Amino acid sequence: MLYLLYFAFIILIPLWAQMRVKNTFSKYSRVTSSKYLSGAAVAREILNANGLYHVGVEEGRGFLSDHYDPRTKTVRLSPENFHGQSIAAAAVAAHECGHAIQDSEGYAFLRFRSALVPVANFGSNVSWILIMIGLLAHFTGLLLLGIIFMAAAVLFQIITLPVEFNASSRAMDQVVSLGLVANREEREARKVLNAAALTYVAAAAVAVLELLRLVLIFTGMNRSDD
Repeated sequence: MLYLLYFAFIILIPLWAQMRVKNTFSKYSRVTSSKYLSGAAVAREILNANGLYHVGVEEGRGFLSDHYDPRTKTVRLSPENFHGQSIAAAAVAAHECGHAIQDSEGYAFLRFRSALVPVANFGSNVSWILIMIGLLAHFTGLLLLGIIFMAAAVLFQIITLPVEFNASSRAMDQVVSLGLVANREEREARKVLNAAALTYVAAAAVAVLELLRLVLIFTGMNRSDD
């Protein structure tokens, strides 16, 4: 019963966070900004105000596929945010510009997260293979190795939190100081950013819980072998 509750928790929490961000985005994507600026225009204004003329703003593909690419120095906005003149489009565009500003300033957590990318990718791809073999074969050495690789992926999730929160904080500072949203729209823009942050918090919480569960299994196997 306890395991059923646990698995329900780690499945439902991310689903709830995703629904929250989609519902919030859907709501405020229908609220037109009083400044009538598209997400692309908001991004360009913020980048130029921070001297980042070399950072491009491009239209991406897919729903909520918005991101900043540090390799090409490009802010890519999903079609609805690139062209849209909504509060949601302005908030998301500002958030991605927050990452560009982090990159230009050498923000420590962003640099650390970027350095972890290859390790985290390898860990997330290999860890479960080692963990499953270790569990099925009752081979604690392989299980421990899988847990170590998984820990690297979990660390990446944890480091992502300050990176995303800081980008959102910078986003709000920029849209307010540059007058890209009206005073009455600040609360709505913040709601969009807070909803998006929930998805990262939920993912990190689930990752940590799963790692702790595997650590407990490993210690239990070790005790039974003694």
